[in-house]
Amino acid sequence: MMIGQDEVLWSEEPAAASRAKHLLVLLHGATSDEHALFDRLAPLLPADVVVVSPRGPVPEGDGYSWASPHDRADARADAAVAALGNSIAQSFLAWLDVIPAFRSVGVLGASQGACIALQALRAAPGRFAYAINLSGYSLPGAEVGDRELRRRKLDVFWGRGLFDEVIPTDYVDRTASWLPRHSTLTERIYDIGHDVCAAELDDVAAFVSARIR
Repeated sequence: MMIGQDEVLWSEEPAAASRAKHLLVLLHGATSDEHALFDRLAPLLPADVVVVSPRGPVPEGDGYSWASPHDRADARADAAVAALGNSIAQSFLAWLDVIPAFRSVGVLGASQGACIALQALRAAPGRFAYAINLSGYSLPGAEVGDRELRRRKLDVFWGRGLFDEVIPTDYVDRTASWLPRHSTLTERIYDIGHDVCAAELDDVAAFVSARIR
């Protein structure tokens, strides 16, 4: 998986942005694109947060995804699911290596993007100040960074819909077990389906603001 440098939205020109600012990376969900979260969330955030939103590399439906439907269908067993997630997370971390450095880095993912965000957190706990999981879930299996995550207890926000019929219940249960053991968790449940509502975005903005003081 390769993230193209041209298919990326920045709230400020990266070359001109102050390195004393904080970076928030947005990872959209399957069949979506780099505008979906960016256009709604970026205006709510403090001025000292630079927002970057890359586009998933795989065309799917009316948008883009982080893994092809074929690869996802082939990854049936837990080990294969984890291997696919790790591969994508490593590609994301490699992309993060070549963009400008900032004072801190937070990562936010929605649905499929949240799976990648959490897997990147597990692969490189020291890279991130916090993570935000919107309607996503943790992948199965133990990862090399899990012990370090348990030690660091990074702040994680988990927002999800009470009426979400897309994410299977056992995935939610697994995440509900994993996150409190590996993070300092803020969990919010909204009267929505598999979506992100305005109240949730307000809560996310408040969460980010509190983490960059």
